[in-house]
Amino acid sequence: MVEHLELEQVAPYEWRIQPTGRMHVPVTVFADETTITQLTEDITGQAEWNALRQAVNVACLPGIVQGSLALPDIHPGYGFPIGGVGAFDMEQGVVVVGGVGFDINCGVRLLATDIERGAVERHLDALADALFSTVPAGLGSQGSLRLKPAEIDRVLVEGAAYAVHRGFGDKEDLAFIEEGGRMSGADPATVSDLAKQREYRQVGTLGSGNHYLEIQAVDAVLDGEAAAVYGLHRGQIVVSIHTGSRALGHQIGQDSLKEMAAAAQSYGIRLPEQELACAPIESPEGRRYLSAVACGANCAFANRQTIAGLVRRAFADVRELGSVTLRTVYDIGHNNAKIERHVVDGVERSLLVHRKGSTRAFGPGREESPTKYRSVGHPILVGGTMGTASYVLRGTERGMRRAFGSGIHGAGRAMSRKKAAKKYWGETVVEQLEASGICIRAHSLRSVAEEAPAAYKDVDTVVKAAIGSGINAAVARLAPLAVVKG
Repeated sequence: MVEHLELEQVAPYEWRIQPTGRMHVPVTVFADETTITQLTEDITGQAEWNALRQAVNVACLPGIVQGSLALPDIHPGYGFPIGGVGAFDMEQGVVVVGGVGFDINCGVRLLATDIERGAVERHLDALADALFSTVPAGLGSQGSLRLKPAEIDRVLVEGAAYAVHRGFGDKEDLAFIEEGGRMSGADPATVSDLAKQREYRQVGTLGSGNHYLEIQAVDAVLDGEAAAVYGLHRGQIVVSIHTGSRALGHQIGQDSLKEMAAAAQSYGIRLPEQELACAPIESPEGRRYLSAVACGANCAFANRQTIAGLVRRAFADVRELGSVTLRTVYDIGHNNAKIERHVVDGVERSLLVHRKGSTRAFGPGREESPTKYRSVGHPILVGGTMGTASYVLRGTERGMRRAFGSGIHGAGRAMSRKKAAKKYWGETVVEQLEASGICIRAHSLRSVAEEAPAAYKDVDTVVKAAIGSGINAAVARLAPLAVVKG
């Protein structure tokens, strides 16, 4: 463990810890001065979980390339910091369970409507009620896409396309989902029966915690060209869906930790922290885990596709709105590990890129982006809190060079859920949101307290740091009108 961490500023909103001890590469932190102060105070205050120390531990893993990266929304995670990025050489590197996390491919889908804010505000309560009753949410919720044991394997392989096959959405949606809504390499045999059993009735459910469904208005257009490419304009109503792979992803994480911890020991990998259980990428254990991750990612794509279909039904149920079209702008995850091509030291090479609480943020020209978006790069969908803004950003050339084409995924927590639940009352948070004109429908007041806006960093400040560092660029700001929580 590194006890003394010396941060030096190397560029606006960019800080570095040079390699010492067992570190193979430096740590690069993209953040504002306030965030840096908070991170260093956690070190001196001996905080039990420390994001900066976690980033240093990642820098000690075998085969890591260029640097252990921390983005402006950094906060402590399980072993690997949330808002962390690590890319690993395919031959010498490892795959890290903590670098993906327990909610595999948790992500955001943004739907754009063809109606304006004024048309919705008169019927906001009715629409919030329709969404609350149509989209299952909360602990133990069951989805509309009921699956037989034989069908769950199809979900794990086909992803969003299976939900479309079952009548949730259209094939046109698939062109605007990361990976086309289906990660390759998924083998259901790498997923335990227990994980599958836990998922039979959860596809099409929002879940709890920080997952949400939000009706928003485009509050400001910050890049007219990119916004036009994405089909966004000021005053337009949009819908954000934030959820992931539900119980299946969590069980994959639990199952894999045991195997990967044993693998690390058998391959002689000296772990800087036991929570960074890992295995060589090309080992049997590494390949099995990556296949299971692909299964979890496809489950998450299917989940968001199913919910998008339910959102369309809910809008149709509010007859006062008339006929409303909801188009998929983009769907992208922020807990994943993917093999990608990146230039390092002037040479293009294949790397396994872990993004934990970080989203892919490819700039212009990458073939992974939808053809329609290729001139500006694909959207980055950044969630705020129930009472603040969300953002649409895009990738940049600097972000491709300095951050492996990665971007922020949200505001980032300022305090743990346990602390937030002690400090805030759910009823009070609901009253404050409604007083500011935001409708909220929630299955649990404790969840509302845990997700109180004040429990998070200021999203505007986080976005400013991402833009100021040059790794991301702003496109549009979204204001919340109504929120559905588990």
